[in-house]
Amino acid sequence: MATVLVVGSGIAGLVAAIHASGRHEVVVVTKDVLGQSNTRYAQGGIAGVMFDDDRVEDHVRDTLLAGAGLCDEEAVRVLCTEGPERIRELIAFGVAFDRDGDGFAKGLEAAHSYPRVLHAGGDATGAAIETALVETLAARRVTVLEHTVLVDLVVTAGTVTGAHLRSSERGAFTVDADQVILATGGVGQLYPFTTNPAVATGDGAAAALRAGAVLADVELVQFHPTALATPGSFLVSEAVRGEGAVLRDANGERFMRELHPDAELAPRDVVARGIARAMAAQGGAPVTLDATALGADRLAARFPGIDEHLRASGVDWSRTPVAVAPAAHYWMGGVATDLDGRTTLPGLLAVGEVARTGVHGANRLASNSLLEGAVFAARAVAAIDAAPGPIAGRPRLGGERVVLDPLAADDNLRLPTDAVEPFSRAALHAVMWRDAGLVRDARGLELARRTLDRWSTELDDVVTAPRSVAATEDRNLLLLARAVVAAALARTESRGAHARDDHPGVDPDQASPIAITLATPADAPQPTTHPSVNGTVLAPC
Repeated sequence: MATVLVVGSGIAGLVAAIHASGRHEVVVVTKDVLGQSNTRYAQGGIAGVMFDDDRVEDHVRDTLLAGAGLCDEEAVRVLCTEGPERIRELIAFGVAFDRDGDGFAKGLEAAHSYPRVLHAGGDATGAAIETALVETLAARRVTVLEHTVLVDLVVTAGTVTGAHLRSSERGAFTVDADQVILATGGVGQLYPFTTNPAVATGDGAAAALRAGAVLADVELVQFHPTALATPGSFLVSEAVRGEGAVLRDANGERFMRELHPDAELAPRDVVARGIARAMAAQGGAPVTLDATALGADRLAARFPGIDEHLRASGVDWSRTPVAVAPAAHYWMGGVATDLDGRTTLPGLLAVGEVARTGVHGANRLASNSLLEGAVFAARAVAAIDAAPGPIAGRPRLGGERVVLDPLAADDNLRLPTDAVEPFSRAALHAVMWRDAGLVRDARGLELARRTLDRWSTELDDVVTAPRSVAATEDRNLLLLARAVVAAALARTESRGAHARDDHPGVDPDQASPIAITLATPADAPQPTTHPSVNGTVLAPC
């Protein structure tokens, strides 16, 4: 029996904890309450070959095409082949996917050649999955630490042996573990407009990078095409377009038909940039999503959550098109792993959005994210069971490697004092949206790099010794912003979600991941004064 520390409580973290609880002592850490995660907000559904007239090979092909030449094909085959078993497991855990007669209701989303997306509660798939997994976990002997943030990983002689944590109740403390599984989600809070909840600040990826792990594909941030153009960027599921809704510009024209043969159902990166282009042509005003042809009854039945949100805002979308704009949605990059979730650091595994498995390539296929979390979480625990000792993975990485200085101390990279406004979350958002957002170029990325480096050199208290959850998050976001910008500068082409105005074409020679490491991870600060708290000391839930 090993002590397994799972950080994160979305589908990946909860599936990992449930699988590990049968043989190991499990501690689950979550920054909010147990049921709060990106998973809860997933509307569209989960993709998988669950119908007799669908084929795994077709799911593989669709995923590879969406990934724009950067997918790891073996990882994609694992995802699509093992996905149905994981979906059946979710059903066994109590997820009631919507049905149509005697079978499951089929959902079609962009870039899928077959309507293989299962959904629950119409547009509440993530909430249904999260609820079922939380209830399943409650029946297991597992310790849960809520309102607890990951500060840093504990590294002993090159092996991860636990984590430094901070909670509002206990303050700073340490949990020792034989294996640590990161399931901390993505980096949506790098941007001012995001469909992600407030907890998506990249805590696991940043801690792994500081500890010496390799990250990859970090420049690849997917922007969802259709978030409401109102504060909060409420997501309007791609499935709405799958049901027949269309996008229109200020003149009422369907502009996507000119940009791609699949129009509104083109890959997400194509649609998002198409919307951005249309918005630029009309002075920045949002475009509209026209679902009026679907009718009030159909919209309310198929998308009850979206329908309720819009009607509560005074909008009847069965009669009036709604204003939408792109928003940061999903991170294809993350901590580089092998096919079993093992990272380059012994004792550290990563699953879900925080991991770069290679399944998504440069542009995630719709509704593959929940599937990835379930499939690779189960594989990670199976790997622990097969070889309980800490083992480093060997992610298949090629291409360029970018090395970040821990504090960016090179004076040559600094801007004049009056050229950089003081650091704040809002200032970081502004830099990332303007210079490292949907469309990029060398000039903007270089300006962003210098600004971020300057903040890193000046904010010593935030970068080296955060004393609050907010400061910890700022530290993580600042480090990952530097990583995203550095990798975006290195990828001098446009591929999938990474679009550069100054390099608009695809370069076949760059069809490989860009890896990111810190120059001297051993120099990264490691708190040493926290009292140790092991999972055995705390009462299970």
